[in-house]
Amino acid sequence: MAEMTGAQIFIETLRREGVDTIFGYPGGAVLYIYDELLNSDIRHILVRHEQGAVHMAEGYAKASGKVGVALVTSGPGATNTVTGIADAYMDSVPIVVFTGQVPLPLIGNDAFQEADIVGITRPCTKHNYLVKDINDLARIIRQAFFIAKTGRPGPVLVDIPKDITIQKTEYTYPEEVRLRSYNPTVEGHMGQIKRGLRAILQSRRPIFYVGGGTVYSSAEEEVRALAEKLKVPVALTLMGLGSFPAHHPQFLGMLGMHGTYTANTTMQNADLIFAIGSRFDDRVTGRLKDFAPHASFVHVDIDPSSIGKNVITDVPIVGDIRSVLRSLWRLVEEMPKSEVAAFHKQIQPWWDQIHTWNQQHPLKYEDSEEGIKAQYVVERIYDVADENLLVTTDVGQHQMWAAQYFRSKQKKSFITSGGLGTMGFGFPAAIGAKVARPDVPVFCISGDGSFLMNMQEIGTAVQYNVPVKVAILNNFYLGMVRQWQELFYQRRYSEVVMKAMPDFSKLAEAFGAKGFTIKKKKDVVPVLKEAMKIDGPVIMDFHVLREENVYPMIPAGASLSEIVVGPPEK
Repeated sequence: MAEMTGAQIFIETLRREGVDTIFGYPGGAVLYIYDELLNSDIRHILVRHEQGAVHMAEGYAKASGKVGVALVTSGPGATNTVTGIADAYMDSVPIVVFTGQVPLPLIGNDAFQEADIVGITRPCTKHNYLVKDINDLARIIRQAFFIAKTGRPGPVLVDIPKDITIQKTEYTYPEEVRLRSYNPTVEGHMGQIKRGLRAILQSRRPIFYVGGGTVYSSAEEEVRALAEKLKVPVALTLMGLGSFPAHHPQFLGMLGMHGTYTANTTMQNADLIFAIGSRFDDRVTGRLKDFAPHASFVHVDIDPSSIGKNVITDVPIVGDIRSVLRSLWRLVEEMPKSEVAAFHKQIQPWWDQIHTWNQQHPLKYEDSEEGIKAQYVVERIYDVADENLLVTTDVGQHQMWAAQYFRSKQKKSFITSGGLGTMGFGFPAAIGAKVARPDVPVFCISGDGSFLMNMQEIGTAVQYNVPVKVAILNNFYLGMVRQWQELFYQRRYSEVVMKAMPDFSKLAEAFGAKGFTIKKKKDVVPVLKEAMKIDGPVIMDFHVLREENVYPMIPAGASLSEIVVGPPEK
């Protein structure tokens, strides 16, 4: 066993964990680690803000299925990561964030750049550590990666005092991880799985309600196979987009506050909701006491605390989504063909009703020749990229339009901030996603307000020539807040007008990127095509119609039955 410094142990353990990329920002408390990085083949991406580092790690993790890694210094470096960590916690993203800390003897003395980041992040991490002994460092790092990626994924923080990184000890890589109090259930209980199948077969109005857990479990093929075999309609949450083909005839669209009329109405009138890797959050259920009053519930999730939290579950199934669905598939495969055919016939009237709803209120918008509609830009992005792209978004109206008109053929192709709703997420996440999957075109669909939150990461994209394409749907408003003020506050627009905005194309050029400003509809497609040809980051500023609203819409506190399909005057 070789003797190593803490910094060397850090690098070697990350290498053994399969880490190929770190997103980070150096500082005094992590200088020994950064010095050791020079001797490593691990790629380091220098960000421009620590929040950007965590969002890049999230984008990397969501695009690759691997654990994302961020490395920052102590004090403000650590506290700047909190928004990203909370975002990852809400959306179950496997990342490990390493923070530097002042030397052990100085902890608690209000030393320069000291912050209790373990205490600060305790409510928004899956677990966190303060390393107090160099002999624990390798074990803690190993455990951090294990915890982040197993069970319900999530962020883990490891706080490393500076003196730990220079101390020496003999290095041993812990091959096994044993945590007495942490043993996630992977295999679903076969008795419960059989009950779940019986519930499907006894139903007449079933729906598969599919969430982000399906994406993290890489269970896309299993969902599709089951849905096609049983001919059950499928609706996705915002976080579940990409887990079922957007063009599939059984796909009803996105659920929730800005989901399709067909998906929400089907959900509300179902007699069985088979929930797969979803959590019945408020944006999907609307007013909970009126949610799906005729339905019974089967809920498959690896996190037992998510089952029964918001709705009373008739058949709980705890386990990894992919594992459970494969077990369910084997049961379905053993069914006589006549029984499957009888079930198809049993739910045919349900499909007839669903088709009627879709004909009554399909997802659509009225295009305009007077200006550029944001929905039009989203549709043209998919046309130009041949539907073979990965999309990240920020948060707001543009996010909902991107979700509504999503139609990528890629897996793990829609990356957004769901639970926390973090403006500034999309651009750094796009950089992380492109680093993880350089062979896939990556578009960030953003808004003028959101892009300003982390626009400094243009420098990161330029420095490492990460060729992400950014489409800013610029209405010079905080658009979603303005929409609510229009509809529910008598158009009293309080602090939502974005004045003194930069020229985004010139901003891009100031960083060394390519920038475009698009004000006419006829220029949308030519600019998108030109952007696709450029081997480098591109910022496109689309001046869209300013007071376009997102529809359908379920008002806050309303039930799914109260969905508004278009402007009140129409």
